[in-house]
Amino acid sequence: MPDRDFYEVLGLKRGATADEIKRAYRKLARQLHPDVNKAPDAAKRFAEVQEAYDVLSDEERRKQYDLFGRAGVGGAAGRAGAASGPHGAGSWPGGVRFETEMGDLGDLGDLGSVFDAFFGRSASGPTRSARAHRAARKGRDVRGQIEVDLETVALGGRRSLRVREGDRERTIEVTIPAGVSSGQTLRMRGEGEPGPGGERGDLLVEVRVRDHPLFRRGQPGKPSDSSLDLFFDLPLTIWEAMHGAHVDVPTLEGTVQLTIPGGTSSGKSLRLKARGLPGRSGERGDLYAVVQIVVPKADVLSGAEQRAIENVARRGPKVRSGSPWTR
Repeated sequence: MPDRDFYEVLGLKRGATADEIKRAYRKLARQLHPDVNKAPDAAKRFAEVQEAYDVLSDEERRKQYDLFGRAGVGGAAGRAGAASGPHGAGSWPGGVRFETEMGDLGDLGDLGSVFDAFFGRSASGPTRSARAHRAARKGRDVRGQIEVDLETVALGGRRSLRVREGDRERTIEVTIPAGVSSGQTLRMRGEGEPGPGGERGDLLVEVRVRDHPLFRRGQPGKPSDSSLDLFFDLPLTIWEAMHGAHVDVPTLEGTVQLTIPGGTSSGKSLRLKARGLPGRSGERGDLYAVVQIVVPKADVLSGAEQRAIENVARRGPKVRSGSPWTR
């Protein structure tokens, strides 16, 4: 069966963007990974998807593939396609092929020695060093994905990742740096597939940060998966917002006390400096508390309490005045 087109493997058209290639790969990798897909052909299809992504995600290799197909990105076809002669070898003007039809260069005497020096051949073929260079190739890179919580992002840590290698699995310890972004790829050199006579490829681990029940990354109104800042909603009673208060608020490192100024309105952001996530160079983000005033329901208040609140509201500021509220 002929090899499938790499674009077809990923379900894409040839004009696909880099982002479309990445999204298609992630979707198929999640579906076909042998850890979750127990179909007999899952491992084979997963490897096919991985091979297609390795080529199409690399700009230079993709150009070669678009021009020459699989022959342009390595393998026996690639070596044959690189030659320009009709028999798979380079040729001089006039049709004299210098590799396949010149025979034993040693038969040419001194002229054979000259060709040996230029083309790296002995009298009986390629030199030992040339053969070794062709045989020793770096192994393929392997891709994996790992999920961590926000506490791990804050402190850094280590997580285990199972990687399939042929018909077996091995466990690799992945170091998670503090402040890592969701979607960031960590490269672990020498942890990929072994090469034929050469060094191993690399392991490329995509980090996904799980949603936190309270904190979100970024600043209020500007969420960002790569930010060192954090923000969260801080519920306050009407009394606390009106008179001011000292309230205990959570951080990733424990509880701290926050001062609420009197007259604070819903939506106001109060900053706790350097209480966010740490960065690699020692800097630290901030933590923002976004005030949310919690209003009691009318049916839990007595008639006198409701009238008192109504009187306070009448004497308070006009909350809808000026343009565009009045015309």
